Amino acid sequence: RIFNFIKQEAPQILCIQEFYTSTSRSGFNSLDSIKALQQSPYVHVAYTATKWGTDHWGIATFSSFPIIKKGNILFNEITNNICIYSDIKINQDTIRVYNIHFQSNRFRKEDYEFLNKPDEQKDKLSASWNILNKLKTASVKRSKQVDAVANHIEQSPYPVIICGDFNDPPSSYTYNKISSKLKDAFVESGAGFGNTYNGLIPLLRIDYILHSPFIKSAEFRTVKQNFSDHFPV
Repeated sequence: RIFNFIKQEAPQILCIQEFYTSTSRSGFNSLDSIKALQQSPYVHVAYTATKWGTDHWGIATFSSFPIIKKGNILFNEITNNICIYSDIKINQDTIRVYNIHFQSNRFRKEDYEFLNKPDEQKDKLSASWNILNKLKTASVKRSKQVDAVANHIEQSPYPVIICGDFNDPPSSYTYNKISSKLKDAFVESGAGFGNTYNGLIPLLRIDYILHSPFIKSAEFRTVKQNFSDHFPV
């Protein structure tokens, strides 16, 4: 279903967080499949975990335009989160595309169930403390990641496009630090609530496309498809 969606949308630049590919499992070579589906010969992929030498997890940017330079922003702590940037040549212009996956809150099913129906939880105090501790731990890690990426964006020699799972709403330090000198594609050309989280907490916008003022946004869409716990934008 995801492959069919990508083929239908035919994006010229596609950024995927929590990317998975395998050379051992039939039908799961996502790398080759997506390259073929959207005719994207240029790929920038970075893995944060590998098992058996054949199964990889990480982040990936696919482009129909030439990628002339690739780079990674590694975070200090051991984490599955990462940021990659790709310098992409479009006609006579070059843009830098950042593909970001910031630290998640690592909520489990029971955490979301408590947030959705707190009155049904027997030990409300314990459940509340558990959630607060997870929020605090993730926030501290995320703020360090955000500072590293924001500083890198400041130094970019080209106009930028930021595509990412921020795991934070627009009121957060994460969003405001990254977007301070950029435009938000949803604000510029979107409509409605723009919620991107497909889970028990409604109307939560945590995935973004941001860009330099030099670039104009048109027809921003959040596609309400049940492919995962995030809606594609």
